[in-house]
Amino acid sequence: MSVTLKINGQGKTFEQGLPQTLAVLLDEMKIDAATVVAEIDGQIIERAAFAQTELKEGQSIELIRFVGGG
Repeated sequence: MSVTLKINGQGKTFEQGLPQTLAVLLDEMKIDAATVVAEIDGQIIERAAFAQTELKEGQSIELIRFVGGG
């Protein structure tokens, strides 16, 4: 059974089931948690809470990545 999350405005389908937590989602997407700010359904999630933040089908997730440069 596939499930869908809206990530940065685009639907993303997970064929193997929804990632359990925000931390697992970031790992699956190969995003370093230290370089991202996450917002779920309009609520900013503290980085320390990524591993405890459970995901539910249909949630809207915004991921903002910091990029170094000069």
